Amino acid sequence: MDWGTLALVASLQGLIARDQLKSGVLIFPREKGGFLAGSVYRRIWAKAREAVLPEHEYNSPVGKQVYDLRHTCLTTWLNNGIPPAQVADWGGNSVPVLLSTYARCVTGQIAELQQRIEGPQALPGSRLPSSVGPARAAVSSSRDARAR
Repeated sequence: MDWGTLALVASLQGLIARDQLKSGVLIFPREKGGFLAGSVYRRIWAKAREAVLPEHEYNSPVGKQVYDLRHTCLTTWLNNGIPPAQVADWGGNSVPVLLSTYARCVTGQIAELQQRIEGPQALPGSRLPSSVGPARAAVSSSRDARAR
C-alpha cells in the first residue's frame, strides 16, 4: 500500500473508533440515513479525480468510475502473490471469473516463479539462465543429460 492509502485507512479507522461504529454501520450515510445515491458518489468521485490527477490522467479512463478501484484492488492482491482462490473469495468472484478477468493483469512475477520451480531441481553449482522458462529448462536439462 502507498502512504496515501495508509493515511486514508488510518483516518477511517479513527472515525470508526471515535464514533464506536459497529459492523454494518454506514460511515457516510444519507442525511436521513441509508445509502448515498449513486449520483452523489459519481459527482464527488469526479471532483476528487480532478483535484488530484494531472490533466492527462483526469482526461483518460484511469479510475473513471468508483468501481475501477475494485479492479485495482484485486489486481494488486494478485500481483502481490495472494493466491487466486483467496482473492476470488475476498472479491466475491469465482476463481474462473477472477482468472478470466484478471490473469492478464498479473505482472512482475516471472523471475520469482521460475526460481521457485527451478530451485529445488537445480544441481549443486549449476545455474540456468534466467531467460529460460521452466518448460524449456526441463527440456534443455533432459536433452543435456541424454547428450552426456
